[in-house]
Amino acid sequence: MRALILFITAAGLGTAVAQERALAPRPDWRHIGSSSVDLFLAGPATGPADSVWYSPDGAKLYARTRSGRIWETSDFEAWAPSPAVEPPARAGRLRFLASDPSRLFLFGSNVYRSEDGGREWTNLTAYRDRPVIGGPQHDLAISPSSVEQLAVANDFGVWRSADAGLSWSSLNQSLPNLPVRRILSTPGRGSGARLLVDGIGPVEWQPGGSKDWVAVSDSSASREEEERAAFSASLGVPLSATAGSGDFRFAGASDGRIWSSLDAGRSWRLSRAGGGGPVEHIYVDAREPRIALAALGGRGPHVLRTVNGGLYWDDLTANLPDAPAYAVTAGGSANGSAGLDGADAAIYAATERGVFLMRASLTAAGPAGAWTLVSDGLPAARATDVRLDQTGNQLYVALDGYGLFATASPHRVRTLRIVNAADFSVRAAAPGSLLSVLGGRVDRVQSGQLTFPILASSASESQIQVPFEATGSSLALAIEAGGRGVTLPLQLENVAPAIFVDRDGAPLLLDADSGLVLDAGRAAHSGARIQILATGLGITRPAWPTGLAAPLESPPQVAVPVEVWLDRVPLRVTRSTLAPGYIGYYLLEAELPALVNAGPAELYVAAEGRESNRVRVYLEP
Repeated sequence: MRALILFITAAGLGTAVAQERALAPRPDWRHIGSSSVDLFLAGPATGPADSVWYSPDGAKLYARTRSGRIWETSDFEAWAPSPAVEPPARAGRLRFLASDPSRLFLFGSNVYRSEDGGREWTNLTAYRDRPVIGGPQHDLAISPSSVEQLAVANDFGVWRSADAGLSWSSLNQSLPNLPVRRILSTPGRGSGARLLVDGIGPVEWQPGGSKDWVAVSDSSASREEEERAAFSASLGVPLSATAGSGDFRFAGASDGRIWSSLDAGRSWRLSRAGGGGPVEHIYVDAREPRIALAALGGRGPHVLRTVNGGLYWDDLTANLPDAPAYAVTAGGSANGSAGLDGADAAIYAATERGVFLMRASLTAAGPAGAWTLVSDGLPAARATDVRLDQTGNQLYVALDGYGLFATASPHRVRTLRIVNAADFSVRAAAPGSLLSVLGGRVDRVQSGQLTFPILASSASESQIQVPFEATGSSLALAIEAGGRGVTLPLQLENVAPAIFVDRDGAPLLLDADSGLVLDAGRAAHSGARIQILATGLGITRPAWPTGLAAPLESPPQVAVPVEVWLDRVPLRVTRSTLAPGYIGYYLLEAELPALVNAGPAELYVAAEGRESNRVRVYLEP
């Protein structure tokens, strides 16, 4: 139990309180995953590298990636930019040192070595039908200090051997060379974030596991490609972007033309004549598909808006730098709304020079606002995509070479709004639930005669508890924060279960016997008991005071029956109480079946017909 309490302290309450921010806060970006992918090679892989070479003394290794950037490393782990160095001029695919001309190395689909001047060759990288380092090989370098030290550049990054090719290791884990094209999905519903990577395809980062991305199949990416191909055939034009909702579709081409369709692509009309750069991306409001934004590369306009289904497009480029825009997205107004309802919607553009924010109307044509750079603190690289999560509370950015980054949405940093403390979703609360008030330091929360205890607070976020005495179907919360006052509605139900997850989607699950956290790197075994940290399970027996930590011994029981489901199979629940030593947390314990399928499974909690968020648990027989 002590391990459980320590874990809650480090991961549970820690996710509810953000860092202190200034009145004009700089986004606090966090890196999700790494810039490498696990492809079951000799180590993590990344994007293509074209050249590798050593410094004259062999102390440094240089690599030029497909993007043209040059990097250097002296410890064969950390890479740093090296813009002043150029690769040496070398022809052919044969390498050797003048001091040892009898030992030759040859590269192509694999790497080969000869010890007798080329009469016989040994394949150094083949394993069954594929190279252990991927391929094809584009370059090979021998360290001037030792013929045993080799480096190879290929389609999956940079690789090194310290024993003349007998074994290989990856140098890609910290090499910023991941060619991210699109964000396919943000963390949620039991899955991690997903990206589309050039040359690799869809990849997923699994919360709580290795930082490396893992290649996966993604039906949404396949459907998008199939739809684009079908629309290209229908229009007789290669399309660079498509998007839509319901029967409404937009399609863009590399010459700046945009078409629209009201019948799911069966017929089209030209919505915008050509001009400017290629249409890189189209954003369509899912609820109001007549509202759309387009991001354009090249020179000329870079962000376009239509509020009438494409009858007219107006230019929102304004003070945006004259650099290609690769993606655009929009979220609700600063009053906390998730929809595009008002004159203060937030528009984000991912460009060659970073990510920018504009506040403008998306319900009526009007003048463009001013763009503000919000990617300060991120590496200097082009932003290839930008996306908001479903609630609009988190902003995700894909950087070419570096991967995925996230932060609290800059347009909502100073706006008070209420979310569930477990998963930051907008859902009903229950008596005893933990809530997070985002956007400021809360001084007082009141609803009628009920006072909501403030459990933790910072300049950007506060955590409160719904009193166990709360009744009714809705409450009006009067919130005071930094001299401001606002009243926000809160839907109330008897139970509203939610499983705690961290900001990147990793659930708070533990092995009941060891107290160790269960995640992608530590699976739960068949027959084991797992513990689940949740909130929103309502009143207890005996009743417990609001704002008081549950006792370490004999904590109160949840008053209603609680169910735990694993891949739609009910588990035997052996415990359902308040979490000992903490406020607003509930501790559930359930037994896994004697036989389970290996791999990820979906788990959720239910009570009185109300279901929690879905989380992912990894199983081993």
